[in-house]
Amino acid sequence: MSSSQFGKVAVLMGGASAEREISLMSGGAVLAALRGAGVDAHAFDPAATDLHILKEQGYDRAFIALHGRGGEDGTVQGALELMGIPYTGSGVMASAIAMDKWRTKLVWLSSGLPTPRFAILEADTDWDAVVAELGLPIFVKPVHEGSSMGATKVTEAGQLKAAWELAAKYDSLVLAEEFVTGQELTAPFLGERALPLVRIVAPGGNYDYQNKYFTDDTQYFCPSGLPAALEQDIQAAIVRSAKVLGCRGWGRADLILRDDGSFTLLEINTAPGMTNHSLVPMSARVAGLSFEALCLEILAGARLG
Repeated sequence: MSSSQFGKVAVLMGGASAEREISLMSGGAVLAALRGAGVDAHAFDPAATDLHILKEQGYDRAFIALHGRGGEDGTVQGALELMGIPYTGSGVMASAIAMDKWRTKLVWLSSGLPTPRFAILEADTDWDAVVAELGLPIFVKPVHEGSSMGATKVTEAGQLKAAWELAAKYDSLVLAEEFVTGQELTAPFLGERALPLVRIVAPGGNYDYQNKYFTDDTQYFCPSGLPAALEQDIQAAIVRSAKVLGCRGWGRADLILRDDGSFTLLEINTAPGMTNHSLVPMSARVAGLSFEALCLEILAGARLG
């Protein structure tokens, strides 16, 4: 599509989630890229302006650069559906399921896709029983947050309750997951194809909020350096993992490659980061797509339904 065929485009960024800061960074980068390509693109922050204004102001498409709840969980997608404004990324159902780490795992398990063992934590949970079931370390995280918000790596049984209390500040649903050791990988997909894998080496093996966005100490390898056959197997599984959830357009799945060569899926993101530290643009570059070309391809896939 030529830039003029996109019409007037709203880049949705900011919002009111815990990931607002990152969303503003992503949205700003996308906005600059689209404008640089000649697209009539405008910043739109749903936290500052009611969404219904999009219809009144004649927007033709929406590029969703919102992260977290209110932007990645099906709610803004539903509003855009009602207004008849095509939008990037997954639809209402897939966005809602993918944002829910617990239900994502249930769908994956029912489809024969590997994911770490887990338990749901509550105030009356038998903490010792969870440790006995999952072993240590345990990764505790809110079910509906991204960017490692409220997440803790628990290395001692006595830390589990405090980890739950921290995660519960972000979400009423808290997930405890066995900590799988191995190489951390992320696998972007664009349309029906998987992009090159990115291998992540974070300081101390801790790929947390700080090491994701605000440090230069985390190392990223793309190409990943994995054997070609193994990378292709993982890419095929990623495409399937997105398909069974109903995802479309673009996204990114995170996984761990164990030392024995097997892998396990952690979670999937339907509106990944697009900052200068983000992994989808990094992978796209290796696939031969500039950041501008990536943004245009994502925008070209905007749709309803």
